[in-house]
Amino acid sequence: MDTINDMNKALPAAITSIAANAVTTPMRAIVHRRYGTPDVLAFEEVERPVPGDDEVLVRVHAAGVNIGDHHVVTGTPYVVRLSPHGGLRHPGSPVPGMALAGRVEAVGAKVTTFRPGDAVYGHAPAGAFADYAAVPAQRLAPKPANLSFEEAAATSSAITALQGLRDVGAIQAGQKVLINGASGAVGSWAIQIAKAFGAEVTAVCSGRNADMVRALGADAVVDYTKEDFVAGGARFDLVFDTVGNRAIADFASVLNPTGTYVACTGGNSSWRWLLRQAKVSLMSLFTRQKLKMFIVSPNRADLLTLKELVEAGKAKPAIERQYALSEVADALRHVGQGHTRGQVVIRIAN
Repeated sequence: MDTINDMNKALPAAITSIAANAVTTPMRAIVHRRYGTPDVLAFEEVERPVPGDDEVLVRVHAAGVNIGDHHVVTGTPYVVRLSPHGGLRHPGSPVPGMALAGRVEAVGAKVTTFRPGDAVYGHAPAGAFADYAAVPAQRLAPKPANLSFEEAAATSSAITALQGLRDVGAIQAGQKVLINGASGAVGSWAIQIAKAFGAEVTAVCSGRNADMVRALGADAVVDYTKEDFVAGGARFDLVFDTVGNRAIADFASVLNPTGTYVACTGGNSSWRWLLRQAKVSLMSLFTRQKLKMFIVSPNRADLLTLKELVEAGKAKPAIERQYALSEVADALRHVGQGHTRGQVVIRIAN
């Protein structure tokens, strides 16, 4: 009897010990403790995160890589250091990565929208380049049923395209839309989303990507290595700029008198972003054209909208390359060159 009593007394302690060990089980992750080129990244074992009350612990199957991740690792433009997960001198979050797809491992006390085992996709503030990530529930949605985890992780740029065209650009059916940087991560989604809204799309890209953007739905293609869209004489209701490589005045010159210019980039430095924003604000005072810049804000509602578009066959990711978790630095070097064709993905779990 004493033995049984002793076992009963020891059982709660054993359960607590098992739970504690589960929480502190090491996981693989890409870590950066200082800003710099992708060479500062290390492939290490770190402690698995614990989800807060409003968070979901996701077993990450795949993560997307985009230029925003490159900015976070390098710490440039400096404005990225002012984000909640940044830091002026050192990264605020040691594990980078935002776009992800995987399965729910555990949920916080206040989360009612997900349960363990659910397939999800979305955008973590940080921490996606790891086996597990703690993500606010409001930044996750059920994974589109017709996408693999790798494809679902390649959707982060789609939210930028959706918000830029729909919310900022107020796109309408029948409009003529010019997309600058159409073969990149954001541009490849922008073509499809603009077509889903019923617009006529002209894509600006290099000649080697012409077939790709046509396959995504572009009605016309301008090869910037041979043609200048400014000199072509065409006029557009909406210009969506994903590159920021031309003067604002150039884009304004191809807009209709009441057309809209929307940019999701201002260049690769803080002063270029601020200067471009200042020019947009100043020029807007002297024209009926609407000139705007914006920063994307990931949320569950837009993830659900994207899910509907994808499942309806109106949009799909164009994946250029896939890398292993240990190869994140190589992926970021590639993205940082600024000539990606569609999305880049990190495979993490089988």
